[in-house]
Amino acid sequence: MDSASAPARLRARPSWLLNQAALPAQRLVADGLATVGARRPHFSVLAALDEFGPASQAALGRRCGIDRSDMVALVNDLAAADLLRRTPDPQDRRRNVIAITEAGREHLHTLNRLLDETQEELLAPLSAAEREQLVRMLTAVVDHHGRAR
Repeated sequence: MDSASAPARLRARPSWLLNQAALPAQRLVADGLATVGARRPHFSVLAALDEFGPASQAALGRRCGIDRSDMVALVNDLAAADLLRRTPDPQDRRRNVIAITEAGREHLHTLNRLLDETQEELLAPLSAAEREQLVRMLTAVVDHHGRAR
């Protein structure tokens, strides 16, 4: 649907506008990450490990909002590419501890650069001040509904 031709009742609804903005955002991010064979969950896991340090596979999945069954395949893929390492937890041998590798940090740097480029493309019509304001407002909405769960 051409958003300019959408009914005014839709164009006035923040929920509709958020959804319409999310569609190109998801496409741009997916296309940007695909240039290096990555997907959004790869970025999420590497960013979480880099920011918060090693974690159990289950805790990492919860932190990133990745389903347990998807997490196993994702960790396998990233470990096979030497972007993270999985070692038995010394306190509970039934569990693995996941840590980012130096290659993972380098890959994360590349993914950050690609995502910065996609943000530029997505937010091209906005000034720097408008972008900051948008991020603040979206953060408030996301944080509010994240706490409400």
